[in-house]
Amino acid sequence: MVSVWKELRYLFKRFVLIANVLPALLGFIMAARYYNISFGNYWLDFMLLLAGSTLLVAGALTLNNWLEADVDKLMERTKQRPTVTGSISLRAILILGISLSLVGQLLLLFINIEVAILGFIGWYTYVVVYTVWTKRRVTWNTHIGSLSGAVTPMMGWAVVGSAFHAIPLTLFAIMFLWQMPHTYAIAIRKYDDYARSGLKMLPVVRGYQITIRRNVIYMALLLFIPLFLTGFSNLFYILISLLNLGWLAIGMAGFKAHSIKKWANLLFASSLIYLLAVYLLYIVFVP
Repeated sequence: MVSVWKELRYLFKRFVLIANVLPALLGFIMAARYYNISFGNYWLDFMLLLAGSTLLVAGALTLNNWLEADVDKLMERTKQRPTVTGSISLRAILILGISLSLVGQLLLLFINIEVAILGFIGWYTYVVVYTVWTKRRVTWNTHIGSLSGAVTPMMGWAVVGSAFHAIPLTLFAIMFLWQMPHTYAIAIRKYDDYARSGLKMLPVVRGYQITIRRNVIYMALLLFIPLFLTGFSNLFYILISLLNLGWLAIGMAGFKAHSIKKWANLLFASSLIYLLAVYLLYIVFVP
């Protein structure tokens, strides 16, 4: 069992799995606070969201591994995946990925159609548009991958109310813009891996300076997202503006960094702190 669990951790990319499911749960918590609903009335929907989103994301990640088995063997960071080691057959991985995806989608459908549609959009953009169509062809593949991750807080909100609301929509925009610097930081840190794999990551294809410039643009755009929110306290706007300015300063430091790899490590670590802080601010100050 220990061996099986170890293989599944690599197959499901456990940290990526958590990073995609957690925003959905936090989106639910925000909606519950905003609409002042009783958790007791929604506990079953919450459990369906937890199980459904976990299985759907795990299925998408499993299919991503199956589709990229040929390039994963070229990279140090992915050489322990079962698709590379052969500890689990590719056929079994394909069946597992499809099964997890179908069961996860079905569980989300039990909540409501909006949650299910948002879940499918995330799954489809990641597995088909990102992995199959763009990742090996164009540098803007990261934008497609960001779309799939950005719908997760909308899924959580849609359990309680329509996701076409300023709060989940601004979270969608924040997560979309946030994922570019976050992903490019990983691509810089693992530059040699991506260069060997042939995947069209921006730092490999266009170089560091263009990547840093793009990062600064995306991070600067984050400053304007809170302007689309109403009803929050002045303290919220002050704190989130300071947070955005602080992260932008880290992004701009890349232009004069003596070591691009060290700067990328800082950008990656700060991106995790930034996103956690954003969610905490939203939850604490939600009207």
